[in-house]
Amino acid sequence: MNDLESPQRRTPDSLMLYGFWYRALPSGELTRNRLRSATLLETPLVLGRDQQGKAFALRDACPHRGMPLACGKFDGLQLECSYHGWKFDPHNGQCQLIPSLTSDQKLKIDRIYAGSYACEGHDNYVWVFIPDPLPPGAGFTASAEPPVPAPRVPIFEGKHKIAYLTADMPVTVDHGIIGLMDPAHGPFVHQAWWWRSRHSIHEKQKNFEPIPMGFRMSAHTPSSNSAPYKLLRMYADAITTTTTIDFVLPNMRYETIRAGKYWFASLTTVTPITRSQCRIDVVACWNIFRWVPFGPGLLKFVFAKFVEQDRRTMEMQAEGLKHNPHLMLIDDADRPAKWYFQLKENYLEAKRSGAEMKHPMAGPVTLKWRS
Repeated sequence: MNDLESPQRRTPDSLMLYGFWYRALPSGELTRNRLRSATLLETPLVLGRDQQGKAFALRDACPHRGMPLACGKFDGLQLECSYHGWKFDPHNGQCQLIPSLTSDQKLKIDRIYAGSYACEGHDNYVWVFIPDPLPPGAGFTASAEPPVPAPRVPIFEGKHKIAYLTADMPVTVDHGIIGLMDPAHGPFVHQAWWWRSRHSIHEKQKNFEPIPMGFRMSAHTPSSNSAPYKLLRMYADAITTTTTIDFVLPNMRYETIRAGKYWFASLTTVTPITRSQCRIDVVACWNIFRWVPFGPGLLKFVFAKFVEQDRRTMEMQAEGLKHNPHLMLIDDADRPAKWYFQLKENYLEAKRSGAEMKHPMAGPVTLKWRS
């Protein structure tokens, strides 16, 4: 991808990557015997929990006549379509009953499936594995096991707290992700007396290295112009305080801060809902300031401020993107965005050709910018 190529002009199929785990919704929103609708990668889903509390995800369309299964009933064991009463196993989607069949009709209902998706719940979220779409007209069968488990927030020693935040973004997943990894917008979008101001802009230099399916901002001393990092250094009384940030396809940003025995870790994802809408979800775990009353609520307040500033910025950006302007990426601040687009392109090419995926980074790189 060159400096002047517009992500908006890439082929539509490159906007969403299949064959990965995606966060569907917060775990607390999914209660037993109650159905919930969700959309991931323009795929309609119905989610629920069985009598044992295990989460499941099916395609939200009955294979008979397309009625949304979320409109039906669930008794903890079987999901019933509200149109003709067909019943399905909630975990593998296999048809269990067709009430209209007579005793002499021999339709093999066990060969009928509603589309099912692997589902896992942890770190306050339900994750769903979205495989490659089936060819048009193809029927569903039992879903295959995903090749890897769902991602998790890194957890280190000791007891810890956890908090999450979610917000919808009115832009494509590409713009959501490159906004997430953009190092230069901070002083202009995220201004606050307790964080930083525009007057604190100074030159920075960071080292990056390739990792499987992504890249890493190598361990470094946190920014000197942010009040929370200054407070962390004083509180931890550690010889060193380091931050490591990873980006991994399709949409994951890991951040880990270590200060002696104290740590903070987060996993932020930008999930495509449709081709023009995405959602940002942040889950953080930490043992720093664990004794502070209302700590998770306070951290969630800070997260909410940041995410709302990003959401509002992308809402304004969406107005400009309606006119499909010619966008540019510059060095060095936009180099991570270039790597992201190259990673996507190389991943898709490897899937098409069956060859090994090429990494856009030949080795470690040092980037400089002002922020």
